[in-house]
Amino acid sequence: MDRQLKKKYWNKQRIFLVGGGGVLVLLVLWSFIFADKRSKLNVEKDKITISTVTQGSFDEYIVVTAVVHPLKTIRLDAIEGGYVARKFLEGGSMVKQGDSILRLENQRLMMEFVNRETEMYRLLNELQNTRLRLRQDRFALEKTLSDLDYQVDQAKDLFDRNHKLFKDKVIAEQEYLRSKRDYEKLTRQREIEVKSQAYQIDNSQTQISQLEGTIARTQRNLSLMKENLNNLVVRAPVDGQLSSINVEVGTSISAGQNIGQIDDLNGFKMRAEVDEHYISRVFAGLKANFEFNGKNNDMVISKVYPEVKNGRFEVDMNFSSGAPEGIRRGQSSPIRLELGKSSSALLLPVGGFFSDTGGNWVYVVEKGGKRAVKRNISLGRKNPVYFEVLEGLNPGEQVITSPYENFGNKEVLEF
Repeated sequence: MDRQLKKKYWNKQRIFLVGGGGVLVLLVLWSFIFADKRSKLNVEKDKITISTVTQGSFDEYIVVTAVVHPLKTIRLDAIEGGYVARKFLEGGSMVKQGDSILRLENQRLMMEFVNRETEMYRLLNELQNTRLRLRQDRFALEKTLSDLDYQVDQAKDLFDRNHKLFKDKVIAEQEYLRSKRDYEKLTRQREIEVKSQAYQIDNSQTQISQLEGTIARTQRNLSLMKENLNNLVVRAPVDGQLSSINVEVGTSISAGQNIGQIDDLNGFKMRAEVDEHYISRVFAGLKANFEFNGKNNDMVISKVYPEVKNGRFEVDMNFSSGAPEGIRRGQSSPIRLELGKSSSALLLPVGGFFSDTGGNWVYVVEKGGKRAVKRNISLGRKNPVYFEVLEGLNPGEQVITSPYENFGNKEVLEF
């Protein structure tokens, strides 16, 4: 007879179900405990820029655009005002020292010169008349003194005779005294005449001295006015190029007004505008260089203009070994301006990421290149090519340096 077999509890089906359930439970537990819970974003690798961190020499410099200027520019300012009667040269012309550039006319200045000249002629005529009068007075004095001396001699003879006769009691006392008074009167009259004529001569000589001084001053004024009239013709003070002239025929200009400039073409310099952020680090003596016609040219800052306009200030740079051949006024070129000495540093290429993170963190590509992870870093100095890495990165690591604006705040980027 058939025997009924006892059914096993752990059959294959049950073992498979229990094992599968256990594995599923373990997977769920692992996902809660060990799985990566960071926010992620899928990106296309060919649409981002990945740069490698390197160890190298960090050159602290900035690149600015500089324009070629003449080494020296002479301003043309009108010494006297007037209106432009004739224009001899146009802007861009080459000039020699003393060349006439334009001629002004000033009727007021001409009238003042004519009036002063007329006054001088009047003073000269008055001086001549005074000198003539002085000579005439001297002749009159000599004639008057001659007549008085004659009268005094006669009176003295009469007085001497009467004095003797009076002693001999030949004549009366009255006649004697009359001759004495006549003699004394003529003597005093002669003394008075001499003093009067001396005063008149001194007065005439004083007038002559004053007139001579006035004439000398008038002549000096006339010379100055004549120079001013000559200044109505504007001439080139040096050899060079008349780079600009800002007036036309008929234009009225005032004294001291700028009417143009002349460039001295014996040398050149370069002038650049620098961001005000660097104003405390830029000073005379800093070195710079730029490339022209395939050659590197060294320069040095000669002058810093402290005035800041629109967030920028200007600097002048001179060539260390003379201006390169072929350079022309008005040309522009990028200039590498050194702000410090080279030093060894960890370098990260400059990119758009900085504007999104401020240099506080970056996405670092993991080994294998499948994804990039957010990491905090610290950056130091910057030049147009590299950032100096202070901490957070190692040589050889790869960093996304393109802008992060489309990544939001994701912690992991998967490619």
